[in-house]
Amino acid sequence: MNAPRGEPLTQAWVDPAVRIARPDYVAVLIHATGLQSGPTSVHSETLLREAQAQAVAQLAGGEPQDLSEIQQWRLAYQAFGVKPRQARSSVEALVRRAEAGLPRIDRLTDVYNAVSVLRLLPIGGEDLAGYEGAARLVVAEGGEPFDTVADGQPVVDAAEAGEIVWRDDRGVTCRRWNWRQCVRTRLGAATTEALFILDGLGVDAQAVAESAAADLIRYLAVDSPDAEFKTRTLANEE
Repeated sequence: MNAPRGEPLTQAWVDPAVRIARPDYVAVLIHATGLQSGPTSVHSETLLREAQAQAVAQLAGGEPQDLSEIQQWRLAYQAFGVKPRQARSSVEALVRRAEAGLPRIDRLTDVYNAVSVLRLLPIGGEDLAGYEGAARLVVAEGGEPFDTVADGQPVVDAAEAGEIVWRDDRGVTCRRWNWRQCVRTRLGAATTEALFILDGLGVDAQAVAESAAADLIRYLAVDSPDAEFKTRTLANEE
């Protein structure tokens, strides 16, 4: 029998070991219901173009790691043994694609990707229909299942001991903090209820993440005018 998902905001938590490693870490969670998914919209296309232009201007011919917001995620990854060529934070991966063009996936994903680039903050979106139990950010023991795709075929990978992962009762939902999401909880054409996760590091992490969350809610509401949103901040004092 599948484990019940429960209330996604109140039951979410962060492993104390993550807090010890990065006491400056903040997660802002958004629980959205009544979303209208679908292909890239006029609104999400406009946001992506704005994000692309801003990223290209910020880079000014340099490298993404020259931006302090991205460099701090490189340092966070290196702390649990991941080199930049092995895996990059989701926001670095997006910024690297800005000049060639950000991906157009679907209107929900497009919007959170655009906000991620505009605010230089990793953001993920989870379809709660695929969730089992509470969302939590933990240090992996090693071997936790992670369903993904390799060479176009579905495979079950495993987390490595010591890496920081988002997970639920069934397995890893996002490896290496915010590097890659599992297939099971990806947003899709049928998504109506989602959990958006905004990961923040640094002295201003909470203010930046909460401001980005407000932007994300406002932009999602353009194509989903009947959606309802609730938020929760997971900071070190909790």
